[in-house]
Amino acid sequence: MHIMIELFLVFAKIGLFTIGGGYAMIPLITQEITQRNWLTLEGVIDIIAISEMTPGPFAINSATFIGIQQGGLTAAAAATLGVITPSFIIVVLVAKYFTKFKDHPIVQGVLKGLRPAVIGLIASSTFLILKNALYPDAMEDLLRDISWKSIAIFAISLIGIMKAKIHPALMIIISAILGILFFTWL
Repeated sequence: MHIMIELFLVFAKIGLFTIGGGYAMIPLITQEITQRNWLTLEGVIDIIAISEMTPGPFAINSATFIGIQQGGLTAAAAATLGVITPSFIIVVLVAKYFTKFKDHPIVQGVLKGLRPAVIGLIASSTFLILKNALYPDAMEDLLRDISWKSIAIFAISLIGIMKAKIHPALMIIISAILGILFFTWL
C-alpha cells in the first residue's frame, strides 16, 4: 500500500510541475525515479525508448511502466492516476477561465515566461538522452568511453528524419535493426 501512495504522489508531482508535455517531464522523472532507486539512469532511458515505441502519451506510458515494475498492476494504476490528475484539474480550470483572462497582462506574462522554460526542459532532456546514448559509461573522461556505434545510429537517424524525410516510425525500426547489427554482430 505504501508504494502505491508513494507512486501516486511522485507522479502527481511530476504531472503538476512539468509544463510542456512528456519530453519536458524527462528531467523530473529522471530525478525522482533515480533518487528513489527505482531505476538507474540507463533504465530511465530504456523507459523513454519503450514509451516512445508504444501508443499513447509518454507520461502515462512511463508512469504505468514504472508502476508495474515497482508493484504490479495496482501500483501502475496509482502511478498513472498520479500523473494525469494534476493535468486533468488544470485543464478543467483553464477551460473554464482562460477565455475570460487570456488577454490579461499577468496571464500573458506567465505564458511568455513558460515558453522558454519548456524549451529548456526539453533541451535538458535531449542532452541527458544524448549524453547517455553517446557516452553510456562516461563520467570523467567522455571521449575515452565514446560509443561510435551509437553516434553512427544517431547520425543516421537524424539524417534519415531531417534530410531523407523518413517517417519516424520507420526510423525507429531502422535504428533497432542497426542496433542489432552494430551491437550484436559487429
